[in-house]
Amino acid sequence: MTEIARTTALIEPVIRTMGYDVVRVTMLGKSRPTLQIMIEPTEGRALTVDDCASVSRAVSELLDEHDPIGGAYLLEVSSPGIDRPLTRPGDYERFAGFEARIDLERPLESGRKRLQGRIAGVERGTEGEIVRMAVGAEEVRVPFGDIRRAKLVLTDELLAAAEKGQH
Repeated sequence: MTEIARTTALIEPVIRTMGYDVVRVTMLGKSRPTLQIMIEPTEGRALTVDDCASVSRAVSELLDEHDPIGGAYLLEVSSPGIDRPLTRPGDYERFAGFEARIDLERPLESGRKRLQGRIAGVERGTEGEIVRMAVGAEEVRVPFGDIRRAKLVLTDELLAAAEKGQH
């Protein structure tokens, strides 16, 4: 298990108990590593600076006690932002209809490793979750496990939805 996986397993239950979902946990930078934890309130309200501060304090205590990461690093607790990463199958359901960019671990049959298009939803079946994307006139089906990195694309439509508090 990697340091990030151990850290996520350690902090996620505490963050959930506090009323937040963990969107992503990652280590950024090499010379001054930063442990970045993106969270959002489970009930869908806007995240505040006070939310981030209280989660940061709770997580910092856990990390100090259990020390799952070797070496020095900075801790950052933040919102995923408007053009947020898509890390869970539910994200693709929640943001269906919006534009996203997806990088794949391995190429599709067409040879493509990068897609950009509208999220069409998620199918669940015997082969697991399949993310459906409308790329131009084509619908592309991507196994969720093959997605290396994905995020929403900042568009006027996404900004308008964010202003209305829809996402």
